[in-house]
Amino acid sequence: MARRTYFVTGTDTEVGKSVVSAAILRKAADLHLRTVAMKPVASGCEQTPDGLKNEDALLLMEHMTEALPYEQVNPIALEPAIAPHVAAAQAGRKLATQRLVGLARGLMMKPADLMLIEGAGGWRVPLNERETYARVPGELGLGVIIVVPLRLGCINHALLTAEAIRHDGLTVAGWVANRPDEAVMSCEEETLDFLKGHMGAPCLGVLPWLANLDIKALASQLDIEPLTGRTTV
Repeated sequence: MARRTYFVTGTDTEVGKSVVSAAILRKAADLHLRTVAMKPVASGCEQTPDGLKNEDALLLMEHMTEALPYEQVNPIALEPAIAPHVAAAQAGRKLATQRLVGLARGLMMKPADLMLIEGAGGWRVPLNERETYARVPGELGLGVIIVVPLRLGCINHALLTAEAIRHDGLTVAGWVANRPDEAVMSCEEETLDFLKGHMGAPCLGVLPWLANLDIKALASQLDIEPLTGRTTV
């Protein structure tokens, strides 16, 4: 069974959840930890000879240490690059908390030191008319990692996300600041200082923008000791 499992969310969509997740997995591997990960629901999948595949799920597979079939990493693959509940409806499928919880629990039985479950969009993204994705980590009782993009408005979005997570009875295990654009935001240091003083959770690292994705280089910027209990180097 996975010794430690965390849910990865963002303050919004397109903030770098998959890149951050991959970097955490790579950092854990550098500490000789066994890792698994999953993205239960992925929209924006592409048709391949082997069926629908999602580039974010493939990135997780590339950087986890344990080999898993694609269907375990991304069991619900949806083609339209739109909100998951809408993509599911267009595909004639229904998303439900208990289904996703069951899929996650199945993977959590795999032997590993660290497991990541990557959500979709932000904390309150809908699964259906009654449930949001937040119900999944809630049912599983997971600590949550927040990905915060360093751009205008991120303080408000980060604090609201942390507040919502705690309101739902869960713990913010840590957060990662990610530079999603080449241009550095105005007053970045002041923004980081404020977030470090007010998030109420450890900053696991500040990831730079890279013209060419280099997960190893990004992993070197992380300190995941709060997640693993092992000192990082």
